[in-house]
Amino acid sequence: MNERYSLASKDPERIQRYQIIDDWIDQHFEEELAFLKALVKVPTDTPPGDNAPHAHQSAALLEAMGFHVELHPVDDTAVKAQGMKSITNLMLRRRYGDGLVIALNAHGDVVPPGEGWTYPPYGGEVHDGKLYGRAAAVNKSDFASYAFAIRALEACGAALHGTIELHLTYDEEFGGELGPGWLLSKGLTKPDYLIAAGFSYEVVTAHNGCLQLEVEVVGKMAHAAIPHTGIDALQAAVHILQALYRLNEDYKQICSKVPGIKHPYLNVGVIHGGTNTNVVPGKVSFKLDRRMIPEENPQAVEQAIRQTITEAASQCPGVELKVSRLLLAEAWKPQQGNEILVETIQDHAQSIFGTRPPARGTPLYTDVRLYGAQGIPAVIYGAGPRSVLESNAKRADEHIVLDDLLKATKVVARSLLDLMSQKKA
Repeated sequence: MNERYSLASKDPERIQRYQIIDDWIDQHFEEELAFLKALVKVPTDTPPGDNAPHAHQSAALLEAMGFHVELHPVDDTAVKAQGMKSITNLMLRRRYGDGLVIALNAHGDVVPPGEGWTYPPYGGEVHDGKLYGRAAAVNKSDFASYAFAIRALEACGAALHGTIELHLTYDEEFGGELGPGWLLSKGLTKPDYLIAAGFSYEVVTAHNGCLQLEVEVVGKMAHAAIPHTGIDALQAAVHILQALYRLNEDYKQICSKVPGIKHPYLNVGVIHGGTNTNVVPGKVSFKLDRRMIPEENPQAVEQAIRQTITEAASQCPGVELKVSRLLLAEAWKPQQGNEILVETIQDHAQSIFGTRPPARGTPLYTDVRLYGAQGIPAVIYGAGPRSVLESNAKRADEHIVLDDLLKATKVVARSLLDLMSQKKA
């Protein structure tokens, strides 16, 4: 950026407020850590997506800190139609007078822990300066960083303007439509700016989209001793899968111009089929994930994937095919209007961490696209390492480095001070 937009101040009084914030967070870090441990200990595996209990636990912990928390349960019919069991979204509003409305969003739902853990996935145990547990990094750490950033801000004694909203939602793994999408569609919020949960060493300003499909291949079961009397659904599925995986070579030639994002890619994450070892499989299903760069057209991508599947299946006589869309999450493209957020956070991160985090895109997809679709300038920034890989997110031994949690809380609190010191034009 050629022009400076940062609100970070060199005024001695503001600098003193920054120091008060930092000191308060240092003094209350054990409390912040206990808060995060309590959140990690309540599972939010999605699926099955029975996440209301965690919302009630989070609300109780926040209420104990003196916050008033709004509980917004989502209708059971809509939740079950999405393949989940329960969702209660939380909103916390702190109004300080006229001014900007700044929202902070983090999600509590997460994929199941899987196998291979060294430490209990719901233990919230601390070892060698790291807190281990499913969702410790993505995204319950920012339940803690954001809540304690608000508390530190209010403790610094500055005159504040506007409103801070904390949106704690529970539908990111299934697309976010019943999380932030639901809050926005119900008219419960329309902030001026958004900061959403992320990692400490970069300010994310764009992300990939995601298409997920389920493919069902139906043949005809037969005894393995007379396989010619059946139609092998697995053999047909393998032929389709080979055609799909070949696409990844073509995708390498489609490069994004957004820093941090490379090219599209396709992954098959789940396969089911067959009845027994000595039976020709009559039905096989699999689920695929196609990541879309911001420059791609989602509808065109889906049409092309479906065409590849259909053409491959047509070369397997006798099989029937069913293709269902599970998710279509559009990319969040680089947007105008978030420069103040980007550079204010960069300035404070440079001061706290000692290095200036780059502003760039990420190959993930997030709920931020739902805010972006409403024209709300946003960035992704929060507590975490330099990459998803380092945090073990969605893998065994997911963890948050305690020093990153501490420092990110300071960066967010300082940035909120700058934003909430401005009167809305």
